Amino acid sequence: MPQESQKETHELIDRLRDPDSCRKAFAEVIAMYTEPLYWQIRRMVENHDDANDLLQNTFLKAWSSIENFRGDAKLSTWLYKIAINESITFLERERKKHNISIDDEDSFLINSIEADEYIDGDELRLKLRKAIASLPEKQRLVFNMKYYDEMKYEQMSEILGTSVGALKASYHLAVKKIEQYFNDND
Repeated sequence: MPQESQKETHELIDRLRDPDSCRKAFAEVIAMYTEPLYWQIRRMVENHDDANDLLQNTFLKAWSSIENFRGDAKLSTWLYKIAINESITFLERERKKHNISIDDEDSFLINSIEADEYIDGDELRLKLRKAIASLPEKQRLVFNMKYYDEMKYEQMSEILGTSVGALKASYHLAVKKIEQYFNDND
């Protein structure tokens, strides 16, 4: 995730709110956050095309509501929150569309991983993705944010609206379940 100083963030937000500079400033936001947001979304939905669509939706929502951004949280936190909410909404729609219960979601995600043509063939990486897909949604989200994005619990707490203690517990449980998945699938 891009590091942003408060000064840079305030300057960028000021330019986003100024009609004369907002388009150029938003282009900077897109350039800075496309890759980290794409990978956050991709790890949740597992499909490249869906991730791209959700990334576009995230930026459209951010663009259409930038005047509502008060600056109480970091710009990155706000964008992650939009991306995660878009992803969760998408997953819920997919579950309903395919008539999948939450209990069967891990099988659906694992099948999506196996069918994804953009996955590289590294067997260990594929096994890790399947192990992560087998986690409950909240644990999967927390694991991805901590493991892949190296996000601090405090920032995750802001994004997800969950206490730091609960996030640490979710991460610990996720790691244990991933270890168990590796042990069971050797």
